[in-house]
Formats: sequence, C-alpha cells, structure tokens
Amino acid sequence: MTNTQKTRWPELPTAAWRDSCATLQLFTQIAGKIRLAKSPWLNHSWHVTLYVTARGLTTSPVPDGDRTFQIDFDLIDHMLSVSTSDGAERQFALAGQSVASFYAALMGNLKDLGIDVVIDEIPNEVSDPIRFSQDTQHASYDADAVRRFHQILVNCDRVFKQFRTGFLGKASPVHFFWGSFDLAVTRFSGRTAPRHPGGVPHLPDAVAHEAYSHEVSSAGFWPGGGAIDYPAFYSYAYPEPAGYRSTPVRPDAAFFSEALGEFILPYDAVRMAADPDKALLEFLQSSYEAAAINANWDRAALECAQGQPGVVRGV
Repeated sequence: MTNTQKTRWPELPTAAWRDSCATLQLFTQIAGKIRLAKSPWLNHSWHVTLYVTARGLTTSPVPDGDRTFQIDFDLIDHMLSVSTSDGAERQFALAGQSVASFYAALMGNLKDLGIDVVIDEIPNEVSDPIRFSQDTQHASYDADAVRRFHQILVNCDRVFKQFRTGFLGKASPVHFFWGSFDLAVTRFSGRTAPRHPGGVPHLPDAVAHEAYSHEVSSAGFWPGGGAIDYPAFYSYAYPEPAGYRSTPVRPDAAFFSEALGEFILPYDAVRMAADPDKALLEFLQSSYEAAAINANWDRAALECAQGQPGVVRGV
C-alpha cells in the first residue's frame, strides 16, 4: 500500500472514536430532522438524507416559504453553518459541544434567521435514546477521527457514484442516512415487494413499510457497531431471494453475515488492497449480481456499461 493510499483511505478503527462517532451521529440527526420537518415527503425517505461534500455533509437547500436555507457540516475546519438564499449566514464550532448545546445553538441560529421549525427530539435507530435538548452525555469530538471519517466518505461517494452509472433502472442518489449513519446507494428491480415487517428501533413502522415498498439491492458504508464492530461495506437484498446468501461475492474478504442478513466487506480489506477503488467496485457489482440473478431481475433492460467522463452513453 502506498503513502497516497494511506491518505486517501485512512485507518479508522471503530473503538478509537466510538464516543465521537456517537456524538456526530446525533448532530447529523438534528440537522436531518430539520430537513425532514420542512421538506415534502419523497419516495423511500429520500427527502431526509444528507449528502457528501468536498468539506463534509450538507442538507442541500431546504424550503422555507419563498426562500431556502442549507445546513452544512464542515468536517475539515469543524464548523456548522446555516446559510439562506437571501444571503444570511450563521456558524459555530462543532468541537466542545454536547448534543444539548449543539441543539440549542442550531435551533437558536435558525430562529435568528427567521426560520421557524419544530422537530421530534427523540433520536431514531439508536439504543437508549435521550432527548436532544437534555443530552449532555454525548459531548466527545475527536477532530482527527472526524476528518478521517470524512475522507472515507469522500472516497466512498466517488466510487458509489461510479457504480451507479452502470444502471438504467430506478436508482437512489448516493446519500447519507443519519438514522443508521451510513452512506448508501440503492437499485430497484421495478417490482413491488412484500410488506416490510418493521421493527426498526425507534423508527415508525410506516416509514419502513414505505422505504421497502419495492424490491431492492442496496449497498453502503457505515463506521461499524454491534455485530460488526469495525468499519465495513454492506450489501443486502429486500426481499432476500432463495440462494442469495450462498452466492459467492468478490473480493475474497467479503462474506455473508448471518447476524445482519447482509454481505459484508471489511473497510480495512479495501483500504489495504492494491487498488481500493477496484476492490470496492467488485464488491458492489458482485453483491448486486447475487440479488439480480437469484431474483431474476430483467438485467438486459436495467443495466448498461459504466459511464466515462465526457463520453455520451451509447444507445
């Protein structure tokens, strides 16, 4: 592995920044819930996500009457900013904040800017949730770990977007879900799916039902926790077709986790690969094929060659 690869795909063991990761996740939940409260519902909750930027994460423009506003996490200089389409801006430092103080600062800045918003203060998809305004427990912020996490997201975003170009059917944007704290991209067969059973911790069943209304193959990256306590890439199918979990996927380090019901590729296997981008694309493509082949997707109609800069797709 070259020094350039070490910089582009940095080491980030889960245990080393566990507390900071939990704090940052809750910060992003607050911003995401603000977008949720202000945005009309879009299929599969795509209206609530954040997006990777060159400096961090963003809500993208959020409607507020006849203007818009945007919340940006700068994970290089470690600042949170709110800017509006009429030129106003407020910002504050991320380091040194508890979840409660972050919540108070962000809601105060929004009020300052004339933005009226009320959100559900209970975190989603986390164990033992604490109301944002009362959470002084989560207050860790390891700036170096956060910077490395952002660098990983930048690289994942780039490779996921390349993978996305090889599909003509319905596909999600590459986006960051603040509930599960993962960057994801999803492909759809075009067929409806059986009703999802729900049961996601601290998430209304109706949301899960709508999110999985159609057959999917979904892949992403998350920093680890629970059954997979290390950063990893994942891929799953809903509904899971017969033969799916026994289908070989690439590269060799990939495996099917019975605990999660998903294919897993440890992040370190990509980080240490001779060609990390190639290794990740192999995982994305082969795990998608495991879903598409076993579920008999119409691959001829749905797939195309991956895109190239400046080259029009042949038709």
